[in-house]
Formats: sequence, C-alpha cells, structure tokens
Amino acid sequence: MSDPRTSLPTHEVENQPDPLGDINLLGCDPVLTDLAPKRLSEYGAALGLSATRTRARAAHRHKPELTVFDAGGRRLDEVAFHPAYHEMMTLSQGAGYAATAWDGGSHVEHAAMVYMASQVEPGHCCPLTMTYAGVPALQADTHLAETWIPKLTTRAYDPRVLPVEQKASATLGMAMTEKQGGSDVRANTTRAVRDGDHWRLTGHKWFCSAPMSDGFLTLAQTDQGLSCFLVPRWLEGERNAIHLMRLKDKLGNTSNASAEIEFHGALAHQLGEEGRGVQTIIEMVHHTRLDTAMAPAGLMRGALTHAVHWVRHRRAFQKTLIDQPLMQAVLADLILDWQAATRLGLRVAAAFDDPGARAFARIGVALAKFLNNKLCPRVTLEAMEALGGMGYVEDTPMPMYYREAPLNSIWEGSGNVICLDILRTLAREPEAGAALSEALDAARDVDARYDQALSDHRARWPTLPDEREARLFAERTAVLLAGSVLLREAPAAVADGFVATRVQTAPGHIAGSVSGLDLRGILAAF
Repeated sequence: MSDPRTSLPTHEVENQPDPLGDINLLGCDPVLTDLAPKRLSEYGAALGLSATRTRARAAHRHKPELTVFDAGGRRLDEVAFHPAYHEMMTLSQGAGYAATAWDGGSHVEHAAMVYMASQVEPGHCCPLTMTYAGVPALQADTHLAETWIPKLTTRAYDPRVLPVEQKASATLGMAMTEKQGGSDVRANTTRAVRDGDHWRLTGHKWFCSAPMSDGFLTLAQTDQGLSCFLVPRWLEGERNAIHLMRLKDKLGNTSNASAEIEFHGALAHQLGEEGRGVQTIIEMVHHTRLDTAMAPAGLMRGALTHAVHWVRHRRAFQKTLIDQPLMQAVLADLILDWQAATRLGLRVAAAFDDPGARAFARIGVALAKFLNNKLCPRVTLEAMEALGGMGYVEDTPMPMYYREAPLNSIWEGSGNVICLDILRTLAREPEAGAALSEALDAARDVDARYDQALSDHRARWPTLPDEREARLFAERTAVLLAGSVLLREAPAAVADGFVATRVQTAPGHIAGSVSGLDLRGILAAF
C-alpha cells in the first residue's frame, strides 16, 4: 500500500509521529511479562493490530440501534450492532475472554484479557465480563448450570436470535437496578409469581446491561422476599415478554447497548433460594468487580501507550518531547499510577485462583476497584494533554479513553457504595481483615517509609472508622496495599517512587508535582 502524501501544495507534513502500527499488547507490556500462555500472546497480538484498532473505532463510532417493532407492528425488541462490534466479539469470545477462567486457564489470564481488550475497544467487554461472571452464580442450580454453563464457556460467538438450547454459545447480562432504588436493590418492586415450574416477572429495570444477551440475571420480589432469577431472552416458538423501552445515551462505552426494560409476565427460572436473591447474585457481582478493577488499568495503559509514542516522536523547542524534563516528570508520575493499578489488579486476580485466598479476594477486589477507578480519569486526562490539541480530536483514541474513564467506578457499585462495602466486609468477616493485614505485612522490612506509614495507618484507625471517613480509610488502605505489591514485584525505581509520593506522603493533586525521583528508571518501566 502506498504511503500517504507528505508533500502538499502549501507545506511539507513533518514532525507528525507515524501511526502506532502493529504491536503485541502482551509482548510490549513489562507488567505482563510473566504471563506467557501462547493463546494469551496470540490475543495480545490480534488486539494490537492496526486493523483491529480500525474495527474498534468503527464499533464505538456507530452506536447500536433499537428496533422495537417490525413493519407490521409486531414486537421485535432487538438491538442491531455495527459489523465491527460483532468482529470484536468474535475475536474476544474466540480467545476465551469469558471462558478461560473456567476451562483450564485462570482468573489471572482472564484479568489480562480484560486489561488488553480495554485498551482497544472497551464497549464489547461488558457482555463478556457478565458472561464470565455469571458462571459461578449459575452453579446455585444444577439443572440451569447444565444447560447454560457449557454455552457460556464455549470459545465461540453466536449472535443469532434463538433459544439457548439451539445456539453454539451464549452470553449473559444483568438487570438489577430500578428507578426508585438504584444501588438499594432491596427497594425493588418487580414482582415474581409462580407459574408451574417457572415464574412470571412483571416490573421494570432502569439499567439492563447488554440487552441482546441470551439471558439475564435479575432480582424480583416473591412472598419470601427479594429473589434471584434467570430470565431467558428467547423462548421456543416465541419471544419472552421483555420489552426494550429505550437505549441509554451514554457518555462513553458507546459500542455496547444498555437499556431500560420492562417485564410483562416474562418467563423466568428461580436461581438459588427464594428470598435470598442478593446472596445468590452477589457471586456475579463479586466477579464483575475483578473486571471493573482491571479495565481502568487497561484504559490507563492504552492512553499512556499513545502518549508515550507521541512524545518519543514529536519535537518542540529543539528537543524531542520525551527528553523535556517536565514531560518526564509528568509521564513518570502517571506511570506510577498505572503500575500500581495493574499490579494490584493482577494480585487480586491471583487470589481468585486460590480457594484458600477467598477472604483476601473479597476485600482486595473492592479496594482495587475503588483505587484504580479514582486514578483512571486523572491518568487519561493527562495522557490526552501530552498530545496537545491532537489529544482532543477524535482522530486519536484519547477522547474515547477519557469518556470511558468514569464507567467502571459507577458500574457495579459507585465509590461510596464500595467504601461502605469495605467497612461492612471488615466488620462482618474477620477472616477478610486478617487476610488484608497479612497482605499489608508482607512488605514489612523492605522499606522503612512503608513500615512507618503502615504503623501510622493502624494507629489512626485501631478500629473501623466512622462512615464519614470511609473514603479516606479506603484510599489509604488501598494505597498501602498497592505499595506492598509494588515493593515485592515492581522495578526498584517504580516501588521507590510510589512509596515516596503515595505511601509516605499524599501525592500532589496535579500530575508531575513530584521531585527527587528516578524519572528515567520509572519511564524505563513502561
């Protein structure tokens, strides 16, 4: 293919970095160095192709469209997607995004896939994350598990409108929140009435993630209280009575559909014990939290990859931007956040793989979700600014990263909800507190500054804090946990920089407000 013209009638095009080109998202990432399954490397190579980035751009620029009725006025309630969205789903489903944690791979491998996919096209991750996370929840019913889990864990993508029994594979969504309650799901009013071996649901859901999924886990009230149900999207010979009222017009995540829905006597299967719906669906929520902790790390990595590429090839004031001391300070500061988020997320993912570490996984994933998502908007904004005006233009992926940055903090429990959950977990589950203390103590005697900060933390909060201090407590605990991981796993320059600017003292609120760090050593860790 011929190169673009650089000699134009009015000027020569110069000092414009070439496109990023083909890269392997696993092979070029120093944090993923030890994750070497062949299929994971192949997925990283496929995601890193220029052609894949082109498909991703098409997917998030062409929003899904809702078709409620056919020409004759019969209800369809279907969502149509751009072909590029289906291509991304085919790539990720085929690589095992939703399956690898359950078919001989690991949660760490799954977390790495979330992280890499989020760098390229985060919208299609939503249905795959819920498909992955639905597997442990479905194990509450042997019959449903036998029907659904093999379809959910098949490394293939089948978007056809068919009952699950007739499909090669399936995806799973979730519909929990209602207008009047939001995160307070016990305020839900959707009712479930028994109909033979099944139930019929009537009510609404304010947010239904991925409404073209083959089934949804949802909550509804029975005479015994709030209960969990699996609602199939398609039935034999008819469509289930799920009405898609409208698609949400979202800030980002535009390739993925989110809908307001109504159940009009929709057929449903009871999942778990009647009246214990929250306890049943929490397994799905627990696993989606791992993804909402890893996705922001991926967004940070994606934004920084483009920023670093730009500053390595752009000159200003007689110097390449990467050689400008102030630019080095800014990027090094951002790299500390990305390193902390990624290594903390992967450490938590490893706990998901260890049955003996379930208590740590429970508290660790909440801390990682909270910290990583609060770091993400700052990193994506500053990475955008490194490109100057170009970063604000849709020709680059920077606006996409920035719009995507708040999503995972809001999804599956916003910041306040997560902080309160952290306090509840530590209050109700002594084993979670013990596991957290063990993880924090694992870095003792490595760095005196860390030791002092940990001692100060415990002296300030010998017991759990008042609710008004929940965010401060969660932030400091998460920062210390990230510091513990970095001190044991990260390059020395990264660990030292993080302890100096995050653990020992609170960081400056503006990126680059650092001094005395090994900037080149930190930059070398990207």
